[in-house]
Amino acid sequence: MIPAATPPLDLVFAALADPTRRAILARLAAGEATVNELVAPTDLSQPTISKHLKVLERAGLVSRGREAQFRPARLNAAPLAEADRWLGDYRRFFTESLDRLDTYVKELKRKEGRHASKRK
Repeated sequence: MIPAATPPLDLVFAALADPTRRAILARLAAGEATVNELVAPTDLSQPTISKHLKVLERAGLVSRGREAQFRPARLNAAPLAEADRWLGDYRRFFTESLDRLDTYVKELKRKEGRHASKRK
């Protein structure tokens, strides 16, 4: 259970931790859908999908409209932008680390090539 005063980014990552919720977001990226439309391609029940939608709503990733008796869900990608910014810091770290590793490997190969040519 996630405490009520959880920061928004924590809610986003908690929501994204489940593959079913990620699949729901992928489907909603193509356009809004009702619960029944989200249930159709899965073997999950309507209450299960509804529970996943509530988690996504709490994280701000999904909003629900009202059209007659239907409540279509829509993707709200704005919270994903904040998660992407947070991940971007680590992306830069890994990119820089891999660049340094690449430079080191090239230097080792260059030295190895010099030593191999001296042995011949």
